[in-house]
Amino acid sequence: MAEKKSLGHEFSKGLIKENPVLRLVLGTCPTLATTTSLESAIGMGLSAAIVLVCSNIVISALRKVIPQKVRIPCYIVVIAGFVTVVQMLVKAFLPALDQQLGVYLPLIVVNCIILGRAEAFAGKNGVVASALDGLGMGVGFTAALILMGGVRELLGAGSLLGFQILPESVPPMTIFVLAPGGFFVFGILMACANKLAERKGKPKAKLGCAGCPMAETCTVADKAACAGEKEEKDV
Repeated sequence: MAEKKSLGHEFSKGLIKENPVLRLVLGTCPTLATTTSLESAIGMGLSAAIVLVCSNIVISALRKVIPQKVRIPCYIVVIAGFVTVVQMLVKAFLPALDQQLGVYLPLIVVNCIILGRAEAFAGKNGVVASALDGLGMGVGFTAALILMGGVRELLGAGSLLGFQILPESVPPMTIFVLAPGGFFVFGILMACANKLAERKGKPKAKLGCAGCPMAETCTVADKAACAGEKEEKDV
């Protein structure tokens, strides 16, 4: 049970609590550059997530074989191999997406999220945990890009995935597809993520005398009855 809970934590931490973009502020360059449209945001997020999961698995499996002194170059070689595969697949099957992402697709090799997870987690933990860590971080990264891309395209162009959403009578706010609009949306999403993480991390209030700030100076004779009365009031 404890192991399942631990594995679940490895996956869920990347969604909100340790979201690589909105909480750890990693990978901001591709985040701001490729979220001018929802399509490019989805493409970049999924590409990075695939590389992240695959590289975590391979690096974790080889962690006892890779020499400590050359681990970083070895990590980069593994990551570069998977980036090359993903880039070739995108070029072959999604040429339009390849043109949208441009240089940012091969630059996944030096994405600090992927190299950071390899160094901080995959190189020190088992294959299953590393795969879940990569999947969680990849999903969190993709979700952040989708939110940014959706908001920026909707407000900046009035459309989503090429379909017109806002009526033509509403003029689009083109600033949202420019750099200032990207930073503005990024800041708003960061504030929301921080608020959710803080609310989720608050401990639950304890019932009874154990959770009472006046427990030490309390003069009630029957504290057990007092605790029960408090519980009934709370219910």
